[in-house]
Amino acid sequence: MSAPSVSPVLPGSGLGRAVEVYDFRRPTTLAREHSRVLELAFETFARQWGTLLTTNIRAGSAVVAENVKMVTYDEYAASLPAATAMVLCEVEGQEAKGVIQFPTEAALFWITRMLGGSPVVPLPNRKFTLIEQSLVKRLMDDALEDLQYSFGSLLSAAPTVHGIHFNSQFAQAAATNTLMIVADLSVTVGEHTWAATVALPAESLLKQMGSNSPRSDRAAAPAQMRAQVSRVPVDVELSIGPVAVRPRVILNLAVGDVVLLEHAVGRPFELALAGESVARAVGVTHGSRQAGQIVSIEESAP
Repeated sequence: MSAPSVSPVLPGSGLGRAVEVYDFRRPTTLAREHSRVLELAFETFARQWGTLLTTNIRAGSAVVAENVKMVTYDEYAASLPAATAMVLCEVEGQEAKGVIQFPTEAALFWITRMLGGSPVVPLPNRKFTLIEQSLVKRLMDDALEDLQYSFGSLLSAAPTVHGIHFNSQFAQAAATNTLMIVADLSVTVGEHTWAATVALPAESLLKQMGSNSPRSDRAAAPAQMRAQVSRVPVDVELSIGPVAVRPRVILNLAVGDVVLLEHAVGRPFELALAGESVARAVGVTHGSRQAGQIVSIEESAP
């Protein structure tokens, strides 16, 4: 027979806060400091790219960075449409390449505006002609200059256009398990809006940001894990040991019956966590509530 569970009131409990699921299959995540630095860099690039589009296609344009995350290249490629424009960007000294991705429809719209036309949407989803590729490459050359300006010392060298691909499943910018920093962008020109992404190899960026990487200090990992786990709420219960009775005792229970539990009056109760005894305590009152005062700790308790 168990006494009522002792559940301490935690600050902020019951507020219905959203819980983010942690994926143990991919334990590497962006440190908060790194995340903010990268968000500022991508936001600067988005503003610069919006100004660049406005100047080149002579139409009011705006680019907004909406989300920054770190995923493997395989996950990134799988999230893209099968048919899309992927501009691979090469940085000297790096094997993995960066990617600027946007719908081919968007690029054809920009090209038509650059040539003085009035595009009619929806435009066909197709590969670019040689002339169109040259115009897109010119746009991307200017965009990569803005990217280098926005990231500053985070980019070890100036990125250059390596090529343009039109199938996200065949454009191998990096190995499948390479970690990429990916920013989701929203590109708006007049009344038209397209989703775009920018992906950069994470290793070089995190290296440039110093030793705050979550993987850089292995010795601190146990302490960080313990500190995180110590803030997780758990349920404990104060109880006496079980006692064996015959079924007829339970079947014939009535109000007012007394069930002998064979627990000495001065014997402490067991404080258990998930069924495991961690301490012993005596019942006390704390204001208007019942509580347990610890009198000993089990040797096997963590």
